[in-house]
Amino acid sequence: METTRSSGILLHITSLPGKYGIGTLGKEAFDFVDFLVESGQKVWQILPLGHTGYGDSPYQCYSAFAGNPLLIDLEKLVNEGLLKKEDLPDNIYFDDEKVDFGKVHTVKYPLLHKAYENHKKINDKLRSVKFQNFCNKNGKWLEDYSFFMALKKHFKDVAWTQWEHDIKFKRPDSVNYFREHLHDDINYYRFIQYLFYKHWLELKSYANLNDISIIGDIPLYVAFDSSDAWSNPGIFDFDDNLNPINVAGVPPDYFSETGQLWGNPLYKWETLKNTGYQWWIDRIEANFTLYDILRIDHFRGLAAFWAVPFGEETAINGQWIEAPGEDMLKTVFDKLGSLNIIAEDLGVITPDVVALREKFNMPGMKILQFAFDSGEENDFMPHTYDKNCVVYSGTHDNDTTLGHFHHSKESDKHLMMEYFGVNKKDPAWSFIKLAWSTVANISIAPMQDIFRLDTDARMNFPGKASGYWKWRYSKNLLTTSHVEDLLKITKLYGR
Repeated sequence: METTRSSGILLHITSLPGKYGIGTLGKEAFDFVDFLVESGQKVWQILPLGHTGYGDSPYQCYSAFAGNPLLIDLEKLVNEGLLKKEDLPDNIYFDDEKVDFGKVHTVKYPLLHKAYENHKKINDKLRSVKFQNFCNKNGKWLEDYSFFMALKKHFKDVAWTQWEHDIKFKRPDSVNYFREHLHDDINYYRFIQYLFYKHWLELKSYANLNDISIIGDIPLYVAFDSSDAWSNPGIFDFDDNLNPINVAGVPPDYFSETGQLWGNPLYKWETLKNTGYQWWIDRIEANFTLYDILRIDHFRGLAAFWAVPFGEETAINGQWIEAPGEDMLKTVFDKLGSLNIIAEDLGVITPDVVALREKFNMPGMKILQFAFDSGEENDFMPHTYDKNCVVYSGTHDNDTTLGHFHHSKESDKHLMMEYFGVNKKDPAWSFIKLAWSTVANISIAPMQDIFRLDTDARMNFPGKASGYWKWRYSKNLLTTSHVEDLLKITKLYGR
């Protein structure tokens, strides 16, 4: 991956300000692009845009392809004639600083359904043609996803493994019956995806027009309760009853003494290879419709992955199993051509992971919060970097930098002082300046660090199933001083 020296901000769409409880693809997102332009930034990194399921994690979605309906902007639907202004929930209180996903679900989904009903009533031939064109272009994943979601609704939202036997196993008679019986619900989910993609691609076009590149995130694994697992069970490590044999996780690490038990189904790599890795080709190609640069989360799982027997309560009793990542990536690059991909090479990184990343010239990630550990050597100290990497003050999985500094040992703070003269009164900005000053081609800071926020603004804590992904900022928090400070260091360090 070749890129010019640049910098940017990590901020998920849900964290944007707005009136209806969650960040969306509406005006506030366009305003954020303007902020990036004004402050001299070239990159906006986001988290996966998928339709989130249990726990509201963007890394556990109902589809590897579908977008999150909650990100659709209600005011844009008014402008498009699909809702009326009086439909909007102006009399409901929403927290400006945290997403209450339960309340947002309760308020927003009926309005999305109302927009669909209005679409059916309104004889807008142009929109109907555009909708049909979208369905034709994306049918490969859209039909499975829409059918899956309609079935989930029919079966009161239980996991697909608890559906009636014949539809769980996709017996033809059952499939035909439910396709006919749930026809309108299926079309609703198609239409909502049309709206999501329309709104997202409008935002991406605006960003690109203003020289802002979007870094998107592709989780290595899919959720067990997903259209991917239900519609393509043959590519996953399932038994004859479609229960997982082994599931994904990582061994004990920096974040957890018992490892992280994610529970995602593992791939049957031999089956994928026999199909020419077509599912992966389709997935990556679809992601490059959404993003300019793609970050593969848990990249090390393409070299070898941690397999935990299904039913284990922790990730301790797993084993490393080799994966054909080189063969898969070569096939993808041969099919799709040159691709801008970042490898999330964090965690237990062995020489085979490094070799795989380097073979395809992918930049890895450097996290400054990991650098200043006085107790051991590491690869995150800035003097060890080469240009082909992306440096972060911290990521969505880390504490905020201010929170991290407050919880650091005194010996680590002393090392920070010796190494880069950390400002103890403003450590977050010291870390950002250090990131911007390195030789790394791209430097990125989470928006929480730009705001100098403490631990209560943390986005995620790996290994904890609920209670996170909620942070958002109120509009008045972003000031001209943030623009000026960012622009100054961006010019100073040639980004």
